[in-house]
Amino acid sequence: MSEFLTIGEPIALFGSEEVDKSLKDALHFQKFLAGAEVNVAVGVARLNHSSEYITQVGKDPFGEFIIDQLHENKIGTDYISETADFWTAFQLKDRVSNGDPSIFYFRKGSAAAHFEKEVLDKIDFSEVKMAHLSGIFPAISLEAQAAFRYLIDLLEKNQIRTTFDPNLRPQLWSSKEEMVNTINDLASHAEIVLPGINEGEILMGSRDPEKIADFYLNNGSATKTVIVKLGTEGAYVKVKSGESFTVPGFKVEEVVDTVGAGDGFAVGLITALMEGEDLKDAVVRANAIGAMAVQSPGDNDGYPTPEQLNEFLQNQKVK
Repeated sequence: MSEFLTIGEPIALFGSEEVDKSLKDALHFQKFLAGAEVNVAVGVARLNHSSEYITQVGKDPFGEFIIDQLHENKIGTDYISETADFWTAFQLKDRVSNGDPSIFYFRKGSAAAHFEKEVLDKIDFSEVKMAHLSGIFPAISLEAQAAFRYLIDLLEKNQIRTTFDPNLRPQLWSSKEEMVNTINDLASHAEIVLPGINEGEILMGSRDPEKIADFYLNNGSATKTVIVKLGTEGAYVKVKSGESFTVPGFKVEEVVDTVGAGDGFAVGLITALMEGEDLKDAVVRANAIGAMAVQSPGDNDGYPTPEQLNEFLQNQKVK
C-alpha cells in the first residue's frame, strides 16, 4: 500500500558524457533510469513518501536494470508485469552546454506499449493520497491509452486527487491534431493540470498564462487548479474560485541538463500537498526541486532528500 502512484513507461537512458558532441559522434555514455512518470515516483520516494509505479517491462537486461533501480529508490513494484514477448525501451541523450539536449528513442512496440489494463484491477487504493498522470503513456500505443483511461476511471471512483502534466512528445503521436485533442480530453479528468507555457501555445493557442489557466479550468468539471510552468520565471497559479498568483522561480548558477525539471516540479507540488502544505508553499517547493533538477546530468539525479531540500531553501533565504 502506498500514498502515491503513477503509470508510465520506464526507459534505460544512455546519456552522453561528452559535452556538445552529437549522438552520432559520442562514444562515452552513462546509463540512467528515465521516463517522466518514473522520475516523479523517484522524487516522491526520495522525500520519504511511499510510492508505487505501474508499468510493464521486458524480460531483458534493461528490464532487469529498471526493476533494480526501482528497488534501489524504494519504489513499489507490485503492479509491474514482465513479458518475454516484447523488449524494454531505451534512449540516447546528448549533453549540451546550452539549451535542451537532443534525444533519440528506441521504444516503438515496447513492453510498456503492450500493457494490459487488467493489471489495474489489482491496485489497492485504500492508502493512496495522490496519483500523477502524464500525456506520454497514452501516446505510446492504443493499448496503453485504453489502460490509462481505465486507470482514470478507477481513480475517479476511489476519489483520488490527480495531477496531470501534458508532457508533450509530438514524435509519439500520429498527428498534432490527435495529440492536442487527446491530451486536452485527458486533462479534463484531473484535479490539478500542469501545462508549461510552451505547451499552452500548442494545446490551446496562447502563451498568456491566465488564458492557459482559464482554458483548463473550463475544460472539465474535475479541474480545480491550473499551474502554468513559466521556466526560470516560476509558475502562475489559478484556482476555480478565480484566485490567482505567481510564484517566482529560483536562480541557479549552472544549468547542466534541463530534462526532468518539469517532473521535479511535480514532485515538489505533490509531496507538499500530501504533507498538508497550502498551495502557494507547495508551488514554492515545486519551483525549488525544478531548479535543483537542472543542475544534475541524469533525469532524476538532482531530486533531493528532505535534508537537501531544506538546505537549498535555507540557502535561498540567506541570499
